[in-house]
Amino acid sequence: MKPAQLGRLFSVPLAAAAAAALLLAGLAVAAKVHGRPKTVIQVVTIKWTAEAAPEQRKAALAEIEKAAAAAPGVRNLWLRALRVQPRDFMTAYAIEFDDATAAERFPSTPAYEQWKKRFLPLIEESYTQQLTN
Repeated sequence: MKPAQLGRLFSVPLAAAAAAALLLAGLAVAAKVHGRPKTVIQVVTIKWTAEAAPEQRKAALAEIEKAAAAAPGVRNLWLRALRVQPRDFMTAYAIEFDDATAAERFPSTPAYEQWKKRFLPLIEESYTQQLTN
């Protein structure tokens, strides 16, 4: 058998094996995988008073970001609401905590205490939900 024929003989099974490996890898990636993390997600929706200017609302979210950065046990923060309900509520944010203890500690952190002093007078009503697995 000539070397060119020998190369073709091995290249067909090798190509088939490579194609099968790629197909299996693609199926593994395409499989829907979801987890049930033990973190705590806190979602807050806010209805501002009529006196709360847009600049103040924006500042409130910026300060929440600073408070979250300073607090131990905060993993992630979401500040851009795509949809907020009830309809007259204008702002929403979410904070992910490492665990329930971190979520319970957050309201008493110095940065969040300052946030409450500055922005609670501008809030007419708010709702807070906490979720975990």
